Amino acid sequence: MADNLFLKNYMEDCVWELLDEVLARDPGACRCAICRYDIAALALNQLPPRYVVREKGVVYSKVAMLEVQHRADIYRAITQALMTVKQNPRHGN
Repeated sequence: MADNLFLKNYMEDCVWELLDEVLARDPGACRCAICRYDIAALALNQLPPRYVVREKGVVYSKVAMLEVQHRADIYRAITQALMTVKQNPRHGN
């Protein structure tokens, strides 16, 4: 039974899924791997974790992703993280 168990923060999938949409709206945003990961990390630190165990939890979280407020919170966190990374990039020019 334990073989079918896994633990995952589904919020990570949500952030990665919406990150490209946010980046597409800002032509001046860097899209390198360092900046993308920094944006994702900063956004995730501002969002509540959504841990799921097993496939049933993933389905529940996918339904939550459809909620307007849930998506708006994620967009806001990613946008704020993008602004922070743009002002303080960790890579060279």
